[in-house]
Parts: sequence; C-alpha cells; structure tokens
Amino acid sequence: MATKAEIAKELFLKGYNCSQSVFGAFCEDFGIDIQTGLMLSSGFGGGFARKREVCGAVSGAVMVLSLIHGYSTTDDAQAKIQLYEEVRKVLKAFEDETGSIICRELLGLEEKESVPTPEARTKEYYKKRPCAELVYLAAQCVENHIEGLK
Repeated sequence: MATKAEIAKELFLKGYNCSQSVFGAFCEDFGIDIQTGLMLSSGFGGGFARKREVCGAVSGAVMVLSLIHGYSTTDDAQAKIQLYEEVRKVLKAFEDETGSIICRELLGLEEKESVPTPEARTKEYYKKRPCAELVYLAAQCVENHIEGLK
C-alpha cells in the first residue's frame, strides 16, 4: 500500500498543484470525496495563487492538521492553542528539512510574485522544480505526526 507521501507526489506528477496533492492524499481518511478536496485546496497552489507566499504543500498539510486538531467553536481557547502547537510542530519538521515554508524561497526565486498563469507541466518543468519532493515531504511530515499520535 502506498504511503500518503507517495500518493501526494503521484497527484502532483499528474498535474495537481502542491496543496491539492497533499490535501488530496488524505481526503479519503476524513470522509471527504477527492473532487471536493481538490476543489477546496485548489487556490493555495503556487504559494496562494502563484503569489509565492506560504508553500502550497505546507498549506495542504495545515488543512489536514486542521481536520485532525481543529476546532469549531469560538469559546474553546485551549483547542485553538493545541491546534496551533501541533501545526507549528509539523511546520518546524518541514522547515528543518528545507530551510523555509515560503514558496519563492523554496524555489530560489527573487520576484515576490509571478503571473497567475501556471507553467505547462512538461519534463523540463519537473526537472527544474523541487515541488514533487516538497509535496512528498509535507505529506510525510503529516504522516509522521499522525503516527506519533498513536
């Protein structure tokens, strides 16, 4: 059976963005149909619509963590604290491996944002972008987190 990290990487290589790939890999575990999950996470790719801010793979990971540890009432301060603590742990694990959670920094780009039109997914695209490995790592960080909860 494939790991969530492998599934996430596979989704990315099929053409889904980083956020969709990570979140999509976990949808089934939470009873979310894949189409809904892919739509829900679609705007986070490219560091929020190619603005090159927080990495889409990280955003997808935070969405999964919110399903695990999230809260839905406004009067539970402890739940909010716990969610933020758990998210920070996973972000730290990702950042320890990569040096950043910011898309443009991970890609070695100098411009703050790029045009909203995504690049075509060609062999050259996949060769020059570390995104497939970043997606794998983000999903693996979430998997490791989940395993640590058991």
